[in-house]
Amino acid sequence: MDQEKKKKNIGFNIIKNDPTDGHGGFGVGALSLDNISPVFVDIEDGEAFVDIGAMHARSVVEKGIKFLPNKDDVPEGAKPYWLVWVTIDRKQEGPYYAGVTACYMTVNREARRGYKSLPEHVNKMDKSMKRKIMVDTMDNRSKDILRGFLQNHDREMWERSADELKEGLCTN
Repeated sequence: MDQEKKKKNIGFNIIKNDPTDGHGGFGVGALSLDNISPVFVDIEDGEAFVDIGAMHARSVVEKGIKFLPNKDDVPEGAKPYWLVWVTIDRKQEGPYYAGVTACYMTVNREARRGYKSLPEHVNKMDKSMKRKIMVDTMDNRSKDILRGFLQNHDREMWERSADELKEGLCTN
């Protein structure tokens, strides 16, 4: 469990200077993974945390689990999660949450089985990098957890974010 605690303390990826800034050569217009972070929403425990290991399906949640493409094939008792891809961008006023997309998944640690749709995870990561907001499939409890996490991480980034995100995570 100490390793799990350690993983949860990792913050968002830091916005780097654009290496292609100004020269107009190779890589201009390419999407970068530097500004995207995977945030897990643990629905049952009511918490959210960043785990960079999810970039390669090696997060604390995913390690040791064989993922199946059909929810019904996962043994009873699977714990539900949302893996949320959060892309941070910068505007003149400062950084903001630019792309936020959510993917549902379950994990039955005892049976070492889980459900996730790999194509959905890849597509949602891509959509987040393209500055899309896609949180409408999340349940209200998960939206509340994610909203609180993003606000607590950096209130000013939240304030600079698009109304679409704020409205998408509003549960009233």
